[in-house]
Amino acid sequence: MTSPRIAITADLIERNGRETAMVTMAYARAVVDAGGQAVLLPPIPGTEPDALARFDGFVFTGGDDPRTEPFGAPTHPATTPVPADRQAFEAELLARIHDARPETPVLGVCLGMQMMALVAGGRLDQYLPETTPDAGRHWDREHPIVPEAGAELAAGTIFSRHKQAIVDPGSLAVLARSDDGLIEAVGDPRRPMYLGVQWHPERTAFAPLGQQLFARLVRAAARAQAERDRSSVG
Repeated sequence: MTSPRIAITADLIERNGRETAMVTMAYARAVVDAGGQAVLLPPIPGTEPDALARFDGFVFTGGDDPRTEPFGAPTHPATTPVPADRQAFEAELLARIHDARPETPVLGVCLGMQMMALVAGGRLDQYLPETTPDAGRHWDREHPIVPEAGAELAAGTIFSRHKQAIVDPGSLAVLARSDDGLIEAVGDPRRPMYLGVQWHPERTAFAPLGQQLFARLVRAAARAQAERDRSSVG
């Protein structure tokens, strides 16, 4: 059996006047160090079915802010909207995973977690500096998080860089909060691994909340890969 193929969603930037898909290398290294094959997944709407068929697991990476009109709320004027193609692609891919292959392991990071919640019917606080007196401690800082009872997460210190937060996870469960009460992790405990974290595990030094999350993803992807292989032989 080959190493699980883990697709890492790419951001879109302008480079030398050309649209460019990019992924911070920390994500790719974390997947490889966990034993997976890291594959950059460019956000091309219409290719979601092929991505779902080809990969064993997904990392939905961090980035700018979701446009919330597709989810029933106006976008806050202080946001920095994510590229439209990226948002459309990731929302459709998350919906297809839910409907067609819910056993597929997913790790959502920062924006990725927020997209998971929005697709699940949730809602965001779109601009923490307006609503949270200590919002600055969540921007390029480390702070502690505390898991909810029964969640498969450790208590510890994480690296955080966000100015939005989930206030309603929709159909997902809250799995952890920061020490000031903000939701820091959500997921679906009924699925093998469907975990979104508001922090950046690829930049978190505390391994149980950093590299070990990528190891969990790759292990879950390997199990899903083996299950599909057995099904195809049968």
